[in-house]
Amino acid sequence: YPEKIEASFQRAHCYLPAGIVAVLRQRPSLVAAAVQAFYLRDLVDLQACRCFHTFLPESRVMTVVTFTKCLYAQLMQQKFVPDRRSGYTLPLPSHPQYKAYELGMKLAHGFEILCSKCSKVSPDSKRNVLCGPLWERFLSSLKEKKYFKGELEGSAKYTELLRMAEDYFQQSLSKPESPLEMSPGDEILTLLQTTNIDMTELEREAASLPPEDDDSWLDITPEDLDQVLKETRSESFPSSDEEEQKYDLEAVAESMKAFVSKVSTHEGAEMPWSCDESPVTFDVDSFTKALDRILGTDSEELDSDDLDEEQEFDLSDEDDEDLDAENPEQDQNVSPSELIGSLKAYMNEMDRELAHTNVGKSFTTQKKEASSAKATVSESAGPDPGAEDTELAPVDVDTNLVTNLLESYSAQSGLAGPTSNILLSMGVGLPENADQTGSDKRAAE
Repeated sequence: YPEKIEASFQRAHCYLPAGIVAVLRQRPSLVAAAVQAFYLRDLVDLQACRCFHTFLPESRVMTVVTFTKCLYAQLMQQKFVPDRRSGYTLPLPSHPQYKAYELGMKLAHGFEILCSKCSKVSPDSKRNVLCGPLWERFLSSLKEKKYFKGELEGSAKYTELLRMAEDYFQQSLSKPESPLEMSPGDEILTLLQTTNIDMTELEREAASLPPEDDDSWLDITPEDLDQVLKETRSESFPSSDEEEQKYDLEAVAESMKAFVSKVSTHEGAEMPWSCDESPVTFDVDSFTKALDRILGTDSEELDSDDLDEEQEFDLSDEDDEDLDAENPEQDQNVSPSELIGSLKAYMNEMDRELAHTNVGKSFTTQKKEASSAKATVSESAGPDPGAEDTELAPVDVDTNLVTNLLESYSAQSGLAGPTSNILLSMGVGLPENADQTGSDKRAAE
């Protein structure tokens, strides 16, 4: 400011009626309302422009109009053919002033549309307004409130009071309460009535107009658009080199671990860096005693919900009974340590089976080189029946986590997704995939 405002202006030659030229000299901002009226025209507006009543084309002169670039683009990009009855004709497109004629024609239509929507009541319609039901109610209200002070109807005093009431009623309908409520059409007509138009002076100025601004900025190639978007992005975000220098992949793994380990409430997932870090305490013994006091320890009755749950699990209970019948000698009271040991053995057996499938190959292990060397030796020596009992290499959790997150982020193609949403909520931003960007550029070349 204020240089930015000056840079957004666009000055162009327009072949306009003298009335519009005089109005714009006093109120240049009315050009915005006229452009909007033309841009948002409908069938009713076009009917008002079939025959011009306010801005006749015979009084047109060449002038310079100051638009904003947005208003100028809205007029230029509109394809419009005027009605023959309007009197606005255009020269051939090869004419050197064709653009000035076209802009003036469109702008004149906008001003005519604004005047056609003017809310000002003409003096000829005064009698019609005073014969309506609104005036009758207003007159009855005056009589009830003793406005005429007992004067006889038709007397000089009564006629004077009636004329004052009619003028007040007429003004209340035709004039807004404040200038801010005046419509653009009312303002244009008011300026036309109070402005003296000197055609000789306007024609003399038209002979020595300043040059109009270049509008080559309207034509933009896809390459120029990409450059503008790149410049805009570089202003909002740091460069890729800075991002790579300041970026740490360990922050991704640590943030995701903290997110998974976070204890959330019924309101949803909580981010690890949330301000509400007060520890949650839960005493199991006191909670159990409270339930016992409420429900009673000796109560063995079941409600309808419990009965439904029992029916749902009848099949599983029967299966357990069948297993117990087949293994009568099995001890039902298994210690926790034995249960944990059997669960670990079960998980180890599952890992051995999955290690020979594509699922096992999709994970990165901590001892990948050592495992590959062992596999090579085993292949050269032939199948070893005891190879399945060898200890499997542990999975590198951090590497697999970061790899999967980066693949998911790359699959988003710059759009919003679960990976970017979760990490950005924790204050971790991922850079663009430079490898994919480079490959796309090479493919385009």
